[in-house]
Amino acid sequence: MNIFKRNNEQPKAENWEQSVLEKVAMASVLEQKRARRWSVFFKLLLVTYIIGISALAYSPSRGGYASTGGSHTAVVDIKGIIMSGAEADAETIIDSLHNAVADPNTKGVILRLNTPGGSPVQSSYVYKAILDIKEEYPDLPIHAVVEDLCASGGYYIAAAADKIFVNESSIIGSIGVVMNGFGFTEVMKNMGVERRLYTAGSHKGFLDPFSKVNPDEAAHVQTLLNTIHQEFIQSVKQGRGKRLKDHPDLFSGLVWAGGEGIKLGLADGIGNVKSVAALEIGAKNLVDFTTEKPLLERIAKSMGAAMAEFTHRLSLMDSMRIN
Repeated sequence: MNIFKRNNEQPKAENWEQSVLEKVAMASVLEQKRARRWSVFFKLLLVTYIIGISALAYSPSRGGYASTGGSHTAVVDIKGIIMSGAEADAETIIDSLHNAVADPNTKGVILRLNTPGGSPVQSSYVYKAILDIKEEYPDLPIHAVVEDLCASGGYYIAAAADKIFVNESSIIGSIGVVMNGFGFTEVMKNMGVERRLYTAGSHKGFLDPFSKVNPDEAAHVQTLLNTIHQEFIQSVKQGRGKRLKDHPDLFSGLVWAGGEGIKLGLADGIGNVKSVAALEIGAKNLVDFTTEKPLLERIAKSMGAAMAEFTHRLSLMDSMRIN
């Protein structure tokens, strides 16, 4: 009887083991299928992401405007440091202005400024472009509206506008030019470091922060700054005309609050984009014509600017700017 039971139980044990093995094998197959599905899903997601980023990156420069089908005031932003390669460079600003004035529904243009200034060359390019546009479109008003700050190169540009409007607390002015850096000759002397500078050209190493100031070179730099300053002053006088008051510090590089700037003739009145569009231009509808650069170009230029800043700090010298 016992022998019979053992013979009877053996097949059941074998069936149980086989069933477990089959289940394990099936689970393994299902897991592999699931893993393949997730792998395909993530690969498709990655491809879609790359295609989307590429489409944005290589899309052409575009303006922030759309057809309105009616009269409007065009707005062009000038924000941040004005320099080649930055968001506020001459090429971008001028393209925005040309797009704005080319629209037949544009009844006037507002330059919305919030900038500490920057390159005298870039600022001059925009200033002259505005004068050219005013000559081509003599009946089209172009006004500047200052938000927080419109200094140096920013004011250079604003001076070309028909009128400049500010907030009571806006900061405007800084009509001057600056070139600055550092000198480390005494530090090197105290540390026992010897400077070895080799040049081809007697003044090729001028403004070297590790060499003593050469009086002739310092005089040359001052002449250079004075020349650029006079160009800045003449442009402001040309743009503002008799509205400028006779004040000894007007072109000294100082800045003023908006209300004081109006008294000095640096601005014409208190206003913002909406009030100027409605009261000065007569077209309440605002359309932003600020050109936006392609994403890839913005990323590349941002990286370039970061690298330039790093190099700039290593050299311990600031580049020339209007201030």
